[in-house]
Amino acid sequence: MKIYIDTIGCFKNREDSERAAGILEAAGHTITDEAENADVLVLNTCGFIEDAKRESLARFFELAELKKANNPYPKLIVTGCMSQRYADELFEELPEADVIMGVNDYDRLPEIPEGFGQRILVSDGAEKILTGPRKRLNSSATAYLKIAEGCDNRCTYCAIPSIRGAYRSVPQEILIEEAKKLCDDGAKELVIVAQDVSAYGIDICGEYRLTELLKDLCAKNEAAWIRLLYCYEERITDDLIEMIAEEEKICKYIDIPLQHISNRILKNMGRRSTRESIESCIKKLRDNIPGITIRTTFMTGFPGESDKDFEELMTFAKEQSFERMGVFSFSPEEGTSAEMMPDQVPREIAEERRDILMRQQLDISLENNRKLIGHDLKVLVERVEDIQTEIDGAEIDRTYAVRADDQGSKLCHYDNKQIVYIGRTESDAPEIDNEVVFSSDKTLETGSFCTVRITDAMDYDLVGEYRGS
Repeated sequence: MKIYIDTIGCFKNREDSERAAGILEAAGHTITDEAENADVLVLNTCGFIEDAKRESLARFFELAELKKANNPYPKLIVTGCMSQRYADELFEELPEADVIMGVNDYDRLPEIPEGFGQRILVSDGAEKILTGPRKRLNSSATAYLKIAEGCDNRCTYCAIPSIRGAYRSVPQEILIEEAKKLCDDGAKELVIVAQDVSAYGIDICGEYRLTELLKDLCAKNEAAWIRLLYCYEERITDDLIEMIAEEEKICKYIDIPLQHISNRILKNMGRRSTRESIESCIKKLRDNIPGITIRTTFMTGFPGESDKDFEELMTFAKEQSFERMGVFSFSPEEGTSAEMMPDQVPREIAEERRDILMRQQLDISLENNRKLIGHDLKVLVERVEDIQTEIDGAEIDRTYAVRADDQGSKLCHYDNKQIVYIGRTESDAPEIDNEVVFSSDKTLETGSFCTVRITDAMDYDLVGEYRGS
């Protein structure tokens, strides 16, 4: 059977989809990227926040229409966090779905030809870790390595523990073998992901073992870059900082989702961090790892957040001048204790605060980027830019490449005889961080590394020219 898999949501969901694809292929099925010709449509949904749920449902109805248009009708399977969380509701409201499947049940996908025997297939999987075959669903030089499932942090705003269960580390020997296979398959960058990367090993070893895992990963595969996402501040140890500083393969980059800086709000969020511990951690990272890029995420509009709390957050973000930062507004998720807290902040105020904080970060990002003009940076080539020749019907000079982002279209000068490429530096995680737009008079292979001299800077992107491989 030809099977199409569509994924909504985070990098961890993508790894799940690749695991599902590997299981299906090992069972003799064919994975296709053409939904129109598939015998089975699998939608891997996200149920983390309201926007993601809306996106998941919108894509479901698109696939449902596609199902109606084809004869014979393809099977439509809904899986992922949203179906794990709302299986009964989806069963009632989405009759077009042939099967509602949970996040712990991908190993039953080979039962598709037999029809599963039931329409809801959702187990709690509290102790389950899905390993085994995996098929990469794109030819990118970046691959994701999920080192644990579930979460024990119990933040008051987050539903993930109720969806994904308790924290479960993948045994180190399995991760080392999988990382080697990913690199043998062409991956140049391994992005380490989990709900909490920094807690790795605590459930199976009784202690945090992330540094030991990283040491093994660096020694036993050909990855050029190993990148850490989702590290909690209170578990960033001296050993981990030393490992990042000294190991050439590990990117001088760390993602720490801080969420807020007001001690009162942090406590109500169920976070273990305090302003004092956060500032100490950031100072230690910057003192010991020169040039490190710190990415963080903040939440605005958490219940009880006052104007004073928000001003404290604004001032802190400005003082720290984070190299990479994202902001989202609080969403009262069903079943979380934050949903029922008093002093709920009106949605429009939460969103306004989000926008104000991001506008401030826009200026910080531009200032940080301008400091790189004239520098030569190592860049991973990701794709060739599709040069536009007009914007909104108006013809433009073809000596410019067009870059579109949240602030609109931007023009980057390039020589008409040169090719324009898009790449990333060590300071940038795929899809969420900055990119480098650069010209070259040589043809470059995607997935290769080269040196780019930075000639200009935008709010969130850099502009440069090829200087050699």
